[in-house]
Amino acid sequence: MTDVAHILAVLVAVSNGLAGIVSGFLWWRVEPHPSAWVLIRTGQAMAVAQAVGAGVLAAFGLHPDDDLYWLYALLPVAVGFVAEQLRLASAQQVLDVRDLEDAQAVGRLPADEQRSIVLQIVRREMGVMAAAALVTCFLALRALGTV
Repeated sequence: MTDVAHILAVLVAVSNGLAGIVSGFLWWRVEPHPSAWVLIRTGQAMAVAQAVGAGVLAAFGLHPDDDLYWLYALLPVAVGFVAEQLRLASAQQVLDVRDLEDAQAVGRLPADEQRSIVLQIVRREMGVMAAAALVTCFLALRALGTV
């Protein structure tokens, strides 16, 4: 049973580590790319799989060496949820800084300004999600050490 927990933790660590590094690099280069979002969503799916797997293992009576395993296995889902909320708030923050009330106000701006605003929003969102992926990677590595 602990082999399953190890495999899940490794999958979460690798997928989120890769997502965090690639997304962080693209954030730094100001080059948003759809592949970063695929990696981020894959990492989130792996975190959910780990949480579900931990629940199944608990139902079958897994007793890890350290009870912190349960925290490290479940916390990535909460990190992903909080990151999604911060991601949504980042778009509004960009609009607020420019005194724009909503997306329709952006649509009334010249095309160059629209692209600039959209790039700022996407970059902020990618930065938030890259940071969340790296935190999730760290938590998965901690889970790996506590099984």
